[in-house]
Amino acid sequence: MAATAAADGGRRAPEQGYRYYDVGDLEAPRPGRTEPALLLMGGGDWVPEAMHWWVERAGHGRVVILRASGDDALQKELYEDIGGVTAVQTLVFDSRTAADDPRVLRIVQEADAIFLAGGDQARYVRFWKGTALNRALDAHVAAGKPIGGTSAGLAILGRYSYGAMDGGSVDSRTALSDPTGSEVTMETDFLTMPHLSRVVTDTHFAKRERLGRLIAFVARAAADGGRDDIVGLGVDEDSVLCVEADGRGRVLSLVDGHAWLVMPGHAPERLRSGEPLSFRDIPVIGVGAGSRLQLDGFKVESPAFTAVANVVDGELHLRPE
Repeated sequence: MAATAAADGGRRAPEQGYRYYDVGDLEAPRPGRTEPALLLMGGGDWVPEAMHWWVERAGHGRVVILRASGDDALQKELYEDIGGVTAVQTLVFDSRTAADDPRVLRIVQEADAIFLAGGDQARYVRFWKGTALNRALDAHVAAGKPIGGTSAGLAILGRYSYGAMDGGSVDSRTALSDPTGSEVTMETDFLTMPHLSRVVTDTHFAKRERLGRLIAFVARAAADGGRDDIVGLGVDEDSVLCVEADGRGRVLSLVDGHAWLVMPGHAPERLRSGEPLSFRDIPVIGVGAGSRLQLDGFKVESPAFTAVANVVDGELHLRPE
């Protein structure tokens, strides 16, 4: 079925549930080989150095941007301002139907790199989980090609993720007051990313004071999964954790931002329905520009800071070390 022009300049496939945009030369040969890489963005603005790193691992080829709202703004910025790619394609999903569409799947399968935009992660869960697109994204990563995400696009990359399925965005106070409550909607077994098999991700981290809610997410994911080795990974706005194929990561930032590791390694003292969380002695490690992180084992060389978090009756207390 041919695509038709949409009011915002994209091309809509009638009744297929998506809009399509592209820029660049879709017929150009791919300049180089791809390498596995994770681009974990906390939201906000592009970090050019990080984007150039990621584009290089895409072999300077074709990038596909997936989103469930918005238009082609990121596409233009990537192609015109960052540069170094042959073409960029954008698919904007309006429904679950598009995630099984043959044309959509072909575009994704031919991508050298895939970027998951921000927006509402609940739409990604509803539109993509358990679909052919879900399997295509896992196959893309398994084939050794780079993937990245920002804001909502990062929120779904961990094996355990906050789905925001109630239509809101839970704050730290609410999450700590009852981690088992209806506002803490956790998802699992959606996307399969290397080095994130026991990770819960979070975004816009320091600016939106999300340490408390990430601790609640970790407690909830650990309880749901019956394991105590779940790790929380938060990334600040205007900051990126760049992860190489072997799990080595470094932070690049416009604002001296960090990645934050939350690593309890034990069960909470209290995690009961309708009651505030009590969870003591939780190591918190900051990964800064001068740090090096090994995600396999979660070891940090030259941490930017270390602290211990204690949650008592739903109240968070952070003690620097």
